[in-house]
Amino acid sequence: MGIKGKSLLGLEGATKEEIELILRVAKKMKTVVNSENKKLPLLHGKSVANMFFEPSTRTRSSFELAAKYLDADVLNFTPSTSSLVKGESLRDTLLTVTAMGVDAIVMRHKQEGAPLFASQCVDPLIINAGDGAHEHPTQALLDLFTIQEVKGHIDGLKVVIVGDIDHGRVARSNIYALKALGADVHLVGPRTLLQPDLATLGVTIHYELEEALVDADVINVLRIQKERQGSGFFPSDREYATLFGIHQTSLRQAKEDVLILHPGPMNRDLEIGTDVCYGPHSAIQEQVKNGISVRMAVLYLTIIGGDDVDLTR
Repeated sequence: MGIKGKSLLGLEGATKEEIELILRVAKKMKTVVNSENKKLPLLHGKSVANMFFEPSTRTRSSFELAAKYLDADVLNFTPSTSSLVKGESLRDTLLTVTAMGVDAIVMRHKQEGAPLFASQCVDPLIINAGDGAHEHPTQALLDLFTIQEVKGHIDGLKVVIVGDIDHGRVARSNIYALKALGADVHLVGPRTLLQPDLATLGVTIHYELEEALVDADVINVLRIQKERQGSGFFPSDREYATLFGIHQTSLRQAKEDVLILHPGPMNRDLEIGTDVCYGPHSAIQEQVKNGISVRMAVLYLTIIGGDDVDLTR
């Protein structure tokens, strides 16, 4: 069992064994991230292209560091200074990068399905770093890694995902992965941002925050995706913050040791209060750190493969 030679386009259909393999290898990679010498020669002689067609801080930076820590050569592609501005098609751009001999392409795009399209056009492995409102698999994997690290397990935990579910690619990837590992997944948000048909995925739908948070083990707060929403999904920021924002008072319904996650960037005092994001329950900065370990694991497992990672330098 493994994922060697497979593109990571999403977590829909991913098996429990595949997800656990990534988390297991990520745990080993974290020992390297925490060490003084962060270099491993596992991807020496390999090359990774980061092709981000949307802005990113955490995902792009951590993929770059992950590849460099594994000793791969990294090409950072910038659309605004590429031939795309001269009218070159996405397909021709992908073919050009492929002709340079890259082994994997990490791709973020505003269009749902763009990584799938890329995988059908070119030979390098494609790692989806977020495609529109569809999926963001490595974000979900680092969320699971963080939960497992703090809680010790995922099976049986009540995980509540709060906010802009419909426009948030993080939500879908988390739902698929959490369900595969046996979590009890609850979704809560305004009716305009949470369609009831998501219940077909085996999750519980709520439209009242207080009801959803009862006995929650984990609360994953999603960013309000204003750039995808348009307008009219809720009357005002103040109303949203009042009804669905996560503040210290919100946590009274949850378990005393509730874990708070947020994929970032945060709209502080809109979807999450300053008192929570910097509070004792928050693992938001640890999520960022864990993103490097998880992405190291994904790059290693898809390009090289194998559970028996040799950490000798």
